[in-house]
Amino acid sequence: MPARRDFLSSGLSVAGLAGLAMAATRTGAAASRHAACAPMPELVIPALPVPVLPVAGEHGVFPVRRIYCVGRNYLAHIKELNHDTREPPFFFQKARDMLVQNGAAIPYPTLTHDYEHEIELVLAMKSGGMNIPAAQALDHVYGYAVGLDMTRRDLQNRAQEKRQPWEAGKAFDNAAPCGTVVPVASIGHPKTGRIHLEVNGVTASDGQLEDMIWSPAEIIAHLSTAFEIAAGDLIYTGTPRAVGKVGPGDRLVAAIDGLPTLQVSITS
Repeated sequence: MPARRDFLSSGLSVAGLAGLAMAATRTGAAASRHAACAPMPELVIPALPVPVLPVAGEHGVFPVRRIYCVGRNYLAHIKELNHDTREPPFFFQKARDMLVQNGAAIPYPTLTHDYEHEIELVLAMKSGGMNIPAAQALDHVYGYAVGLDMTRRDLQNRAQEKRQPWEAGKAFDNAAPCGTVVPVASIGHPKTGRIHLEVNGVTASDGQLEDMIWSPAEIIAHLSTAFEIAAGDLIYTGTPRAVGKVGPGDRLVAAIDGLPTLQVSITS
């Protein structure tokens, strides 16, 4: 892992900067003009590593560019949350550094008493563009994976009530676990199959991929009208019914037929 680099690389200490300020005060306008002409410390933005996911059957990895999520894409889940079943798809984002690898231990997040799981089929994109026709959308998919859209539901609900953004409820540290990517060349394009999640060995969420309201191709087509999709994007496609709370000590196993399972545990 690359060594940490400070934002200020000039070598000036806090005490040194304070001394310069005091000198400017003592000498008046002339010193102020001199300080204004002095070169400013160079700001260096540290190069952050690009999050990657393992690829099944290959030595390479899948570098992640953006993470998009589809809201309310299974009819049973919409009814469970008492939302309008006639709404078109809508999208929100999570930062890519919120990605969590398979097998990780996730600290229970702050500010919430209602930390919930949502299991989802994830599309891993190899290319993209704007205004992609649904008939061509799957040509841009590199592979598929199992994902979890972890949610601070109480914060999300509070934001909805106040008509505020969802970030506090959806986009927080460790909010986007994702498993191994299986290339389309190996699995094709899953259209049917069981999608389910176990918490401590007990089934907590269960459904079928064919119960999606909007298919992966339609999701890509809709998303590409608002954002330019590109290689490295992940698209979480929504969760079936029976989302539920998890807490410290819980072990989650998320599975979709034909894909490697995703396992994470929650710590205090």
